[in-house]
Order: sequence, then C-alpha cells, then structure tokens
Amino acid sequence: MSLHYKKCTASDLKTLVHISKETFRTAFEKDNDPKDFEAYIQEAFHPDKLAKELAHRDCLFHFVYDDETLVGYFKLNIGTAQTDVHDPNALEVERIYVLGEHQGKKIGAWILQEIITKAKELDKDYIWLGVWEHNPKAIRFYQKHGFTKFNEHPYYIGTDKQTDWLLRLDLQ
Repeated sequence: MSLHYKKCTASDLKTLVHISKETFRTAFEKDNDPKDFEAYIQEAFHPDKLAKELAHRDCLFHFVYDDETLVGYFKLNIGTAQTDVHDPNALEVERIYVLGEHQGKKIGAWILQEIITKAKELDKDYIWLGVWEHNPKAIRFYQKHGFTKFNEHPYYIGTDKQTDWLLRLDLQ
C-alpha cells in the first residue's frame, strides 16, 4: 500500500460530490429517516455548496490515494471556516471519509497522522472535531488516538436533531 494525498481543486468538484455522497450514504443512511437523510445529502453535498467550500481559503479538501486509486478524502477547516470552535490556534477535522471497499486497511489512521503533522506544521495548539454520539466505532477510533470529549452540539440530518460529541487532541 502506497498512500498519499493531494489538495482538491475546482476541477475535482464532480469527483468530490460523488465521493462525498457515496461515503456518507455508506456510513449513515441505514441509521436515519430516508426523507431527512436525502434532504441532507442534497443540501450538504450540492455541487454549488461544495464549490463554494473549495474556493474558501480556510477550507482544505484533500483526496487520498493508494497508488493511483482514490480511496477517500478529508476536509480540514482553519480560521473562519471552523464550524463551532472559532479559535485561530485550532484546526477542525470536518470529514475523514474512506470508501467502503477500502475500510479496514488503517487508511483512516494514516489520514489522521497526516492531519496531526499538518496541524503541527500550521503551528496549531489542538485539533478538534465533531462525531455523532451514536457512532461508537468512530468515537473509539478518535479516543484511541488521544482525543477527549470537551463538549456537545446539535447536528441536523434534515429535520432530525442529533447530537455530536466535540472531541479534541492537544498538540502542545
């Protein structure tokens, strides 16, 4: 396995929309109301919305490849792009998504280590993220890598109000 990543650009929009919908459906569709879920998918991963995010200087999308095969992506937010904690000394991990057929290969752990390295290069004090309270596998993954819960916030899938745990990893 030869993992590497590259920054997404506007020319990657169609692929980004596709992989976003596919990975989110695989992870969460079975646990949500179909109508609410479809409304969320259409809004969150609409090409216009993702194009705007791609153009934002503080949103950082990266495709992850195993050799030449696209296996997932991650999205980081700094500065004004952060969704909850608006701390210039922090980096938000908004998404780490690995395609279903590539899960179980420790790609998520590799991505997280790359994110930690990037956060240190950016001289951030900590990394934070939100994870759905009913996603014990993801919670265990982040806790195994040193993240601890520091708060909660509401997260909507359509009209369904859910709760995300906010986790952080101190780097300093």
